[in-house]
Amino acid sequence: MALPEHWANPIATRSLLVLEIASELVSTVNPFWQAKIQMRVQGAPDWQFSLYGSGTIDGIHAVVKRESALAIVNPSTALALAYRGLHPFDCPQPVRSIAVIPTADQYVFAVRGETGLRTFEDIARAKYPLRLSVRAIRDHSVHFMLDHIMEVAGFSIKDLESWGGSVRYEGAWMHPGDPKFAALLAGEIDAIFDEASDAWLNEAVEAGMTILPLAEETVQKLEARGFRRAFLKRDYFKALPDDILTVDFSGWPVFVHEEAPDELVTAFCAALDARKAAIPWQGYGPLPVERMTTDAEDTPQDVPLHPAAERFWRQRGYLK
Repeated sequence: MALPEHWANPIATRSLLVLEIASELVSTVNPFWQAKIQMRVQGAPDWQFSLYGSGTIDGIHAVVKRESALAIVNPSTALALAYRGLHPFDCPQPVRSIAVIPTADQYVFAVRGETGLRTFEDIARAKYPLRLSVRAIRDHSVHFMLDHIMEVAGFSIKDLESWGGSVRYEGAWMHPGDPKFAALLAGEIDAIFDEASDAWLNEAVEAGMTILPLAEETVQKLEARGFRRAFLKRDYFKALPDDILTVDFSGWPVFVHEEAPDELVTAFCAALDARKAAIPWQGYGPLPVERMTTDAEDTPQDVPLHPAAERFWRQRGYLK
Protein backbone atom coordinates (compact mmCIF):
# COMPACT_ATOMS: atom_id res chain seq x y z
CA MET A 1 0.00 0.00 0.00
CA ALA A 2 1.34 3.42 -0.93
CA LEU A 3 2.03 5.87 1.86
CA PRO A 4 -0.16 9.00 1.93
CA GLU A 5 1.47 12.17 0.64
CA HIS A 6 1.34 13.82 4.06
CA TRP A 7 3.06 10.88 5.79
CA ALA A 8 6.08 11.91 7.83
CA ASN A 9 8.82 10.04 9.59
CA PRO A 10 7.32 9.30 13.04
CA ILE A 11 10.59 10.18 14.80
CA ALA A 12 10.60 13.59 13.15
CA THR A 13 6.89 14.04 13.93
CA ARG A 14 7.40 13.47 17.64
CA SER A 15 10.32 15.87 17.84
CA LEU A 16 8.65 18.56 15.75
CA LEU A 17 5.46 18.29 17.78
CA VAL A 18 7.39 18.98 20.98
CA LEU A 19 9.23 21.91 19.39
CA GLU A 20 6.05 23.47 18.02
CA ILE A 21 4.23 23.14 21.35
CA ALA A 22 7.18 24.75 23.14
CA SER A 23 7.20 27.56 20.58
CA GLU A 24 3.49 28.23 21.07
CA LEU A 25 3.74 28.17 24.87
CA VAL A 26 6.60 30.67 24.89
CA SER A 27 4.74 32.90 22.43
CA THR A 28 1.33 32.90 24.10
CA VAL A 29 1.55 31.67 27.70
CA ASN A 30 4.75 32.99 29.25
CA PRO A 31 7.33 34.92 27.18
CA PHE A 32 9.78 34.78 30.11
CA TRP A 33 10.23 31.03 29.84
CA GLN A 34 13.70 30.02 28.73
CA ALA A 35 14.16 27.09 26.36
CA LYS A 36 16.64 24.23 26.51
CA ILE A 37 16.25 21.67 23.76
CA GLN A 38 18.18 18.39 23.87
CA MET A 39 18.74 16.30 20.76
CA ARG A 40 20.19 12.87 20.00
CA VAL A 41 19.92 10.07 17.49
CA GLN A 42 17.19 7.65 18.57
CA GLY A 43 18.71 4.88 20.65
CA ALA A 44 21.98 6.74 21.28
CA PRO A 45 23.19 6.46 24.90
CA ASP A 46 23.73 10.21 25.34
CA TRP A 47 22.05 13.41 24.30
CA GLN A 48 24.58 14.59 21.76
CA PHE A 49 23.90 18.27 22.01
CA SER A 50 21.48 20.83 23.39
CA LEU A 51 20.36 24.27 22.28
CA TYR A 52 19.84 27.00 24.86
CA GLY A 53 17.68 30.11 24.45
CA SER A 54 18.08 32.56 27.33
CA GLY A 55 18.69 36.20 28.18
CA THR A 56 21.02 35.39 31.07
CA ILE A 57 24.66 34.39 31.32
CA ASP A 58 23.91 30.80 32.29
CA GLY A 59 23.82 30.16 28.54
CA ILE A 60 27.46 31.26 28.35
CA HIS A 61 28.40 28.89 31.15
CA ALA A 62 26.49 26.06 29.45
CA VAL A 63 28.39 26.52 26.17
CA VAL A 64 31.78 26.85 27.88
CA LYS A 65 31.14 23.66 29.90
CA ARG A 66 29.96 21.97 26.68
CA GLU A 67 26.56 21.32 28.25
CA SER A 68 25.04 23.17 25.31
CA ALA A 69 26.22 23.35 21.72
CA LEU A 70 24.61 26.71 21.04
CA ALA A 71 23.10 29.51 23.12
CA ILE A 72 21.80 33.07 22.94
CA VAL A 73 22.51 35.88 25.39
CA ASN A 74 21.40 39.48 25.72
CA PRO A 75 23.03 41.94 25.11
CA SER A 76 26.18 41.72 22.95
CA THR A 77 28.15 43.35 25.77
CA ALA A 78 27.59 40.26 27.93
CA LEU A 79 29.34 38.01 25.42
CA ALA A 80 32.07 40.62 24.91
CA LEU A 81 32.86 40.60 28.64
CA ALA A 82 32.96 36.80 28.59
CA TYR A 83 35.30 36.80 25.59
CA ARG A 84 37.59 39.31 27.33
CA GLY A 85 37.44 37.54 30.71
CA LEU A 86 36.03 40.49 32.65
CA HIS A 87 33.55 40.44 35.56
CA PRO A 88 31.62 38.24 36.15
CA PHE A 89 34.11 35.97 34.36
CA ASP A 90 37.55 35.31 35.85
CA CYS A 91 39.32 34.58 32.56
CA PRO A 92 38.65 34.81 28.80
CA GLN A 93 35.90 32.38 27.81
CA PRO A 94 36.20 30.19 24.66
CA VAL A 95 33.16 31.54 22.83
CA ARG A 96 32.62 32.46 19.19
CA SER A 97 29.67 34.12 17.49
CA ILE A 98 27.66 32.77 14.57
CA ALA A 99 25.33 35.79 14.24
CA VAL A 100 23.70 38.63 16.22
CA ILE A 101 19.91 38.98 16.25
CA PRO A 102 19.02 42.66 15.73
CA THR A 103 17.72 44.44 18.82
CA ALA A 104 18.15 48.13 19.65
CA ASP A 105 18.25 49.02 23.32
CA GLN A 106 20.06 51.15 25.89
CA TYR A 107 20.67 51.13 29.65
CA VAL A 108 18.40 53.62 31.44
CA PHE A 109 19.10 55.26 34.81
CA ALA A 110 15.86 56.85 36.00
CA VAL A 111 15.57 58.73 39.31
CA ARG A 112 12.91 60.83 40.97
CA GLY A 113 13.38 64.52 40.26
CA GLU A 114 13.27 65.23 44.00
CA THR A 115 16.68 63.56 44.44
CA GLY A 116 18.35 66.54 42.76
CA LEU A 117 20.69 64.16 40.94
CA ARG A 118 21.62 65.30 37.44
CA THR A 119 24.28 62.76 36.39
CA PHE A 120 25.04 59.17 37.31
CA GLU A 121 28.33 60.29 38.86
CA ASP A 122 26.44 62.64 41.21
CA ILE A 123 25.39 59.57 43.21
CA ALA A 124 28.97 59.01 44.38
CA ARG A 125 29.79 62.71 44.73
CA ALA A 126 26.79 63.28 46.99
CA LYS A 127 26.98 59.84 48.67
CA TYR A 128 23.28 59.82 48.01
CA PRO A 129 21.26 57.23 50.02
CA LEU A 130 19.48 56.02 46.91
CA ARG A 131 16.60 53.58 47.27
CA LEU A 132 17.15 51.60 44.09
CA SER A 133 15.05 48.93 42.35
CA VAL A 134 16.69 46.47 39.94
CA ARG A 135 15.61 43.29 38.22
CA ALA A 136 14.95 40.22 40.36
CA ILE A 137 16.77 37.78 38.06
CA ARG A 138 20.22 37.81 39.64
CA ASP A 139 22.14 36.33 36.68
CA HIS A 140 20.66 38.82 34.20
CA SER A 141 23.16 41.01 32.36
CA VAL A 142 21.75 44.21 33.90
CA HIS A 143 23.43 43.33 37.19
CA PHE A 144 27.04 42.71 36.25
CA MET A 145 26.93 45.52 33.71
CA LEU A 146 25.74 47.80 36.52
CA ASP A 147 28.65 46.58 38.67
CA HIS A 148 31.05 47.78 35.97
CA ILE A 149 29.27 51.10 35.51
CA MET A 150 29.17 51.84 39.23
CA GLU A 151 32.83 50.88 39.69
CA VAL A 152 33.98 53.21 36.93
CA ALA A 153 31.76 55.99 38.36
CA GLY A 154 33.38 55.58 41.78
CA PHE A 155 31.00 53.55 43.93
CA SER A 156 29.34 50.17 44.42
CA ILE A 157 26.14 48.63 45.75
CA LYS A 158 27.85 48.22 49.13
CA ASP A 159 28.81 51.89 49.13
CA LEU A 160 25.26 52.89 48.34
CA GLU A 161 23.99 50.78 51.24
CA SER A 162 26.62 52.24 53.59
CA TRP A 163 25.28 55.72 52.77
CA GLY A 164 21.83 54.67 53.98
CA GLY A 165 20.50 53.57 50.60
CA SER A 166 18.96 50.24 49.69
CA VAL A 167 18.51 47.89 46.73
CA ARG A 168 15.31 46.00 45.96
CA TYR A 169 15.53 43.01 43.59
CA GLU A 170 12.07 42.72 42.06
CA GLY A 171 10.17 42.09 38.88
CA ALA A 172 11.26 41.29 35.35
CA TRP A 173 11.64 43.72 32.46
CA MET A 174 10.37 47.24 33.12
CA HIS A 175 7.07 48.58 31.80
CA PRO A 176 4.69 51.28 33.05
CA GLY A 177 2.27 48.74 34.55
CA ASP A 178 4.96 47.15 36.67
CA PRO A 179 4.53 47.43 40.48
CA LYS A 180 8.01 48.90 40.83
CA PHE A 181 7.10 51.65 38.36
CA ALA A 182 4.15 52.45 40.61
CA ALA A 183 6.50 52.39 43.62
CA LEU A 184 8.73 54.94 41.87
CA LEU A 185 5.80 57.24 41.21
CA ALA A 186 4.62 56.88 44.82
CA GLY A 187 8.02 57.81 46.24
CA GLU A 188 8.60 54.38 47.81
CA ILE A 189 11.82 54.08 45.82
CA ASP A 190 14.08 56.71 44.27
CA ALA A 191 15.40 54.99 41.17
CA ILE A 192 15.07 52.21 38.64
CA PHE A 193 18.10 51.14 36.60
CA ASP A 194 17.14 48.79 33.77
CA GLU A 195 17.08 48.11 30.04
CA ALA A 196 14.08 47.84 27.63
CA SER A 197 14.20 51.60 27.08
CA ASP A 198 11.38 51.49 24.51
CA ALA A 199 8.98 50.07 27.07
CA TRP A 200 9.14 52.72 29.79
CA LEU A 201 11.50 55.67 29.26
CA ASN A 202 8.98 58.13 27.81
CA GLU A 203 6.45 57.31 30.52
CA ALA A 204 9.07 57.78 33.25
CA VAL A 205 10.05 61.22 31.95
CA GLU A 206 6.42 62.26 31.54
CA ALA A 207 5.87 61.25 35.19
CA GLY A 208 8.60 63.66 36.31
CA MET A 209 11.58 61.35 36.47
CA THR A 210 15.10 62.43 35.54
CA ILE A 211 17.14 60.20 33.22
CA LEU A 212 20.75 60.38 34.37
CA PRO A 213 23.47 60.63 31.72
CA LEU A 214 26.89 59.05 32.09
CA ALA A 215 29.93 61.30 31.95
CA GLU A 216 32.17 61.10 28.90
CA GLU A 217 35.08 59.92 31.05
CA THR A 218 32.94 57.12 32.49
CA VAL A 219 31.88 55.94 29.03
CA GLN A 220 35.45 55.99 27.72
CA LYS A 221 36.58 53.75 30.58
CA LEU A 222 33.68 51.40 29.95
CA GLU A 223 34.49 51.26 26.24
CA ALA A 224 37.97 50.03 27.17
CA ARG A 225 36.29 47.09 28.89
CA GLY A 226 34.13 46.12 25.91
CA PHE A 227 31.04 48.27 26.43
CA ARG A 228 29.62 50.41 23.64
CA ARG A 229 28.46 53.99 24.01
CA ALA A 230 24.89 54.79 23.12
CA PHE A 231 22.53 57.73 23.17
CA LEU A 232 18.95 57.96 24.28
CA LYS A 233 17.98 60.27 21.45
CA ARG A 234 15.38 62.97 21.78
CA ASP A 235 14.38 62.41 18.15
CA TYR A 236 13.19 58.96 19.19
CA PHE A 237 12.25 59.46 22.85
CA LYS A 238 10.04 62.54 22.50
CA ALA A 239 9.71 63.10 26.26
CA LEU A 240 13.44 63.71 26.71
CA PRO A 241 14.63 67.33 26.93
CA ASP A 242 18.02 66.41 25.37
CA ASP A 243 20.00 63.45 24.09
CA ILE A 244 21.34 61.34 26.99
CA LEU A 245 24.75 59.61 26.90
CA THR A 246 24.58 56.05 28.21
CA VAL A 247 25.80 52.55 27.30
CA ASP A 248 24.39 50.12 24.78
CA PHE A 249 22.17 47.14 25.55
CA SER A 250 21.65 46.01 21.95
CA GLY A 251 22.04 42.70 20.16
CA TRP A 252 21.30 39.07 20.97
CA PRO A 253 24.41 37.09 19.98
CA VAL A 254 23.92 33.48 18.89
CA PHE A 255 27.15 31.72 19.84
CA VAL A 256 29.04 28.45 20.21
CA HIS A 257 32.22 27.11 21.80
CA GLU A 258 35.37 28.12 19.93
CA GLU A 259 36.09 24.41 19.36
CA ALA A 260 32.62 23.56 18.06
CA PRO A 261 32.94 21.23 15.03
CA ASP A 262 32.80 23.02 11.70
CA GLU A 263 30.10 20.75 10.32
CA LEU A 264 27.85 21.40 13.32
CA VAL A 265 28.31 25.18 13.11
CA THR A 266 27.61 25.07 9.38
CA ALA A 267 24.41 23.13 10.10
CA PHE A 268 23.38 25.74 12.69
CA CYS A 269 23.91 28.58 10.21
CA ALA A 270 22.03 26.78 7.46
CA ALA A 271 19.14 26.06 9.82
CA LEU A 272 19.00 29.69 10.96
CA ASP A 273 18.87 30.88 7.37
CA ALA A 274 16.29 28.29 6.36
CA ARG A 275 13.94 29.03 9.28
CA LYS A 276 14.28 32.83 9.34
CA ALA A 277 10.67 33.38 8.26
CA ALA A 278 9.43 31.57 11.39
CA ILE A 279 11.52 33.56 13.90
CA PRO A 280 9.98 36.74 15.37
CA TRP A 281 12.23 39.71 16.10
CA GLN A 282 11.90 43.43 16.85
CA GLY A 283 11.30 44.35 13.22
CA TYR A 284 8.94 43.26 10.46
CA GLY A 285 9.18 40.33 8.10
CA PRO A 286 11.60 37.40 8.25
CA LEU A 287 14.57 37.53 10.59
CA PRO A 288 17.14 39.53 8.56
CA VAL A 289 19.90 36.92 8.66
CA GLU A 290 21.63 38.66 5.74
CA ARG A 291 22.70 41.52 8.03
CA MET A 292 23.26 39.64 11.28
CA THR A 293 27.02 39.44 10.74
CA THR A 294 27.37 43.16 9.91
CA ASP A 295 28.40 45.54 12.68
CA ALA A 296 25.57 48.02 13.23
CA GLU A 297 23.77 49.74 16.11
CA ASP A 298 21.35 46.85 16.58
CA THR A 299 23.80 44.05 15.66
CA PRO A 300 27.03 44.78 17.59
CA GLN A 301 29.79 42.41 16.46
CA ASP A 302 31.97 42.28 19.59
CA VAL A 303 33.11 38.63 19.45
CA PRO A 304 34.79 36.97 16.44
CA LEU A 305 32.76 34.68 14.24
CA HIS A 306 33.46 30.95 14.43
CA PRO A 307 35.53 30.20 11.28
CA ALA A 308 32.87 27.83 9.90
CA ALA A 309 30.19 30.50 10.38
CA GLU A 310 32.34 33.07 8.63
CA ARG A 311 32.84 30.73 5.66
CA PHE A 312 29.14 29.91 5.47
CA TRP A 313 27.93 33.51 5.56
CA ARG A 314 30.57 34.54 3.04
CA GLN A 315 29.46 31.78 0.68
CA ARG A 316 25.87 32.99 1.05
CA GLY A 317 26.98 36.51 0.14
CA TYR A 318 26.06 37.94 3.55
CA LEU A 319 29.67 38.76 4.40
CA LYS A 320 31.54 41.02 2.02
